[in-house]
Amino acid sequence: MIPYRILIVDDDSIYRERLARSLRASGHEVAIAEGCESAVNTAQNFQPTAAVLDLRMPGMDGLACLKKLIDYHPDLKAVMLTGYGSIANAIEAVRAGAVDYLTKPADAEQILSALEGKKPSDSEEEVQPPSLERMEWEHIQRILHDHHGNISRTAEALGMHRRSLQRKLQKYPPRF
Repeated sequence: MIPYRILIVDDDSIYRERLARSLRASGHEVAIAEGCESAVNTAQNFQPTAAVLDLRMPGMDGLACLKKLIDYHPDLKAVMLTGYGSIANAIEAVRAGAVDYLTKPADAEQILSALEGKKPSDSEEEVQPPSLERMEWEHIQRILHDHHGNISRTAEALGMHRRSLQRKLQKYPPRF
């Protein structure tokens, strides 16, 4: 594997530092940034070949940041990370230029595999269809995205009370 020059953009300092250490230990050159503005400034000097971006950050989100980085570095390979995975967000990230979309906490091995375009090996267990809870979560995320994050309009579209929707959104997404 060719070593990457990886820019990590994440507002969670503990995760950002841990991931940077792991990637450096794997032989890659790493720069870190706390937000999009810092990332764009760092990228001008660092000249990254890859980026790992958090989707939700204060100020400019990861998708907007990715678009700015790709404007400066068109060949940049990027992986989008989030703690709130949904199909709608994954599609939007790939359309913005990401090579993959992973849910947190993704480790260095998963990120490097995504940058290389590798999928989990066939020796792993057979892929199971998503659970009903997971499908519900993804449906809610898609409708929420369609209504631009407006909880009241999303609840109305789903035919549920706003507070019920808020309780569902406060829970972590189901894994499978």
